[in-house]
Amino acid sequence: MADKDRLGRWGEDLAVAYLEDAGLTVLVRNWRCAHGELDIVATDGPTVVFCEVKTRSGLGFGVPSEALGWDKVRRIRRLAAAWLAEGGRGWPDLRFDVISIVCPRGGEPTVEHLRGAF
Repeated sequence: MADKDRLGRWGEDLAVAYLEDAGLTVLVRNWRCAHGELDIVATDGPTVVFCEVKTRSGLGFGVPSEALGWDKVRRIRRLAAAWLAEGGRGWPDLRFDVISIVCPRGGEPTVEHLRGAF
């Protein structure tokens, strides 16, 4: 596994722990279909939350959440619709969040949770 993949998986593990500590219930991780993958699907009370996780080892290329362009936003929305269609359950509210994690080598990670990011 490449270092980038390992960092991404570690970031998703940290994001799941963060969400659960915040009282959310994680339903699924790395849900895949023909159009791509959702990092985390969780619930926050009656709200289903589609959470994109962005992890970096430093800020040399900017804040991780800045890597989320409009093409990726459209893809996540399309994937969320596919997940909802497959699950068959009606949810009263939907939310799209981004968790941005920076973990400098040898330092403590910082986690930023952007609720309703798009």
